[in-house]
Amino acid sequence: MNPVRSFPPASRADALALMLGSMPGKASLEAGEYYAHPRNAFWPVMEIIFGISRALPYGERLAALSERRVALWDVLASCVRPGSMDSDIVDGTAVPNDLPGFLLSRPMVRAVFFNGSKAEQAWRRHIAGALPASGLKLLRLPSTSPANARLNLEEKARAWRAVAEAASGEIQGANL
Repeated sequence: MNPVRSFPPASRADALALMLGSMPGKASLEAGEYYAHPRNAFWPVMEIIFGISRALPYGERLAALSERRVALWDVLASCVRPGSMDSDIVDGTAVPNDLPGFLLSRPMVRAVFFNGSKAEQAWRRHIAGALPASGLKLLRLPSTSPANARLNLEEKARAWRAVAEAASGEIQGANL
């Protein structure tokens, strides 16, 4: 089976916050868009916390995030994954994105937010040891995946408000 590949980062050089998923799902890969699955709560959450209408064309939504100094990327550059779930990633096939290089090129990023536990686990496994000690805040947020039905949209948005706080310079959260 051929590996799936993530998208390039959506970011400006002056980003203050970085949101990381693990790897785009099948619907996203097919559409060529982050969080394209119609039941994924990512864009509805962005609408609640930033006022970015989910009805906007994809490029305008990305631009609106960038204008708010929020970057979007994935921990993994590629992996073998026969399904769409993170749990389907075949052990030993994950290749990380160059997040240390990304962060060096964006020195204003002060907070990294993980979209669920799998993104955080991939960071810890592939990235954390390659970074120098810094004051970077790390915070795992509830997954916006439709598989995470434990929280409703409002509860997810409440947790994700930490991204808006970081983007406005009010960094909240703790090092994981």
